[in-house]
Amino acid sequence: MTTITIGEVMTPDPITISADTALDEAQKLMIARRLRHLPVMDGERLMGVVSDRDIYLAQITNRDLDDFSSLQVGDVCSLDAYAVESNSTLAEVSSEMAKRQIGSALIVDGGKLSGIFTATDACRHLGRQLQAVG
Repeated sequence: MTTITIGEVMTPDPITISADTALDEAQKLMIARRLRHLPVMDGERLMGVVSDRDIYLAQITNRDLDDFSSLQVGDVCSLDAYAVESNSTLAEVSSEMAKRQIGSALIVDGGKLSGIFTATDACRHLGRQLQAVG
């Protein structure tokens, strides 16, 4: 059996968002592009990842705010995002994502963001494999 790397199944050059973007703008972008995870950048530096769930929880926790535009992506994103290199195996990354109960892994090569791997990417790959065998 061939070892599949995460680089072979990731989404390359993902859409990113700046840490100083208003949370409501991030939510609009995610809805428009049908995304659940966005890598968060502070200039050229990868800062973390924001999920649709992060945004939802921030809205619930800050219900008393009249205007959510005062909240920024950097205020609610996960700073300890799971990051791997593109030569990591699909098996390793998928297992770790399941263990951590997370929906994405950021792919970083040479200190630069090169891709994202999500549960959707995993399902897409699984679907192809299942179609190939039967």
